[in-house]
Amino acid sequence: MFESEAVTQGIRVQVRSFFVPERSAPDEGEWFFAYEVAISNEGEETAQLVSRHWIITDGHGEVQEVQGAGVVGEQPVLAPGASFAYTSACPLTTPVGSMYGTYRMVTDEGVAFDAVIAPFSLGEAHSFH
Repeated sequence: MFESEAVTQGIRVQVRSFFVPERSAPDEGEWFFAYEVAISNEGEETAQLVSRHWIITDGHGEVQEVQGAGVVGEQPVLAPGASFAYTSACPLTTPVGSMYGTYRMVTDEGVAFDAVIAPFSLGEAHSFH
């Protein structure tokens, strides 16, 4: 089940996150989270994901922005009906946090738009209790 979902101009972005205990060191103030993203083109135009912009907030309210070309080294082209999925990660210095952002998409006609990545939580399971 996805925790976050948004559709922008036919591009559906779904995200689920999970805590990765084997890569974390809570005693040293390090928590590691992974997130799975599924991007689907439900529209009628081919679009390429050219860049990403993430806003990451830790449990102290400290904000970090991450911007760059593509995702996981790729700039996938999504024809109508196509999907692309990937997994990435985010280290935090707190046991909870959140992320949201946008993917810059460009259609075959050269029209650029930002596909919304709805907010989702990052949290160590027992941190929520």
